[in-house]
Amino acid sequence: MEQARSGSQQNSCFICALYFEIGCLMYLMLKIISVFTLRLLQAIAMMAAGLIYYFNLSIKRITAINIKLAYPKLSSAEQEQLIKKSVQSQCLSYLEFIKCWGMPPNYSLNLLKNVYGETVLTDALANKKGVIVVVPHFGCWELLNAWLNIYTQPMIMYKPSKTKGMNRYILDARQKFNATLVPTDKVGIRQIFKHLKQGGLTVVLPDHLPKPSGGIYSQFFQQNTLSATLVSKMAAQTQCNVIGLSCIRNSELSSFDVHCTELPQTILSKDLQQSVDSLNLTMQEMVNLAPEQYIWSYKRFRNCYGNINIYRKQSIT
Repeated sequence: MEQARSGSQQNSCFICALYFEIGCLMYLMLKIISVFTLRLLQAIAMMAAGLIYYFNLSIKRITAINIKLAYPKLSSAEQEQLIKKSVQSQCLSYLEFIKCWGMPPNYSLNLLKNVYGETVLTDALANKKGVIVVVPHFGCWELLNAWLNIYTQPMIMYKPSKTKGMNRYILDARQKFNATLVPTDKVGIRQIFKHLKQGGLTVVLPDHLPKPSGGIYSQFFQQNTLSATLVSKMAAQTQCNVIGLSCIRNSELSSFDVHCTELPQTILSKDLQQSVDSLNLTMQEMVNLAPEQYIWSYKRFRNCYGNINIYRKQSIT
């Protein structure tokens, strides 16, 4: 019995040590990748996108379904062109993130060429009512961390990555800024509420698919899909400022533009449905500035009204 227990403990220690080693290797690999020039990483991303597109991998297949749902009025040729550009943009974004996470904040700031609507942010901060910054999974949103930290000290919810090496690498990046990280649970949400009521700023990416308890059905790109209610509930309770922020890659690939968007007052409504509908419509308008730069490979429409899973119907895994 004791020998069996001892053997089990040894196996457990071995597995833990193995995970640790894998995590260290992942961290080291990411650090090495971040040393490459942005131009080289973008070239690698474009080659990877070509392979994904040619071999019709999952990223391309899900992207195709989503774009055909979101832009049904485009011709087949226009949809196919948008699908191809989207796959390229997604590959670019992932490697750009790794590069920016591994560099000091000034590196990210130097990549920003133009800022449109800057007063939307500065005016919101000035009135001391608190600010929720809505950031869809669009463009190179990770660059916005450095830019926001010029103006304030955000409080941001952070969910650790399941991969230890990736988690360590991202945490290293987050800790270069003034941001305060809080957990993605009730404790973290309470801290966010308190921060907003004290005039602080938080950033939320609200276009994910929530759990049923954290969402209601609302139209997003013509799909009546389960949509997160967190931003709407925080806005209704605090009556703070809610603005949109996006970071769009320019055509020459070496620079990005920041766009600040003033969101409609209906997002502050205590009518939850009205608020979520308004938020979804505004995010849709933000994405339409450069639709190829949205992360269309995410199964956003996995829970549509009537318990419909678009991807299951179309045999996507």
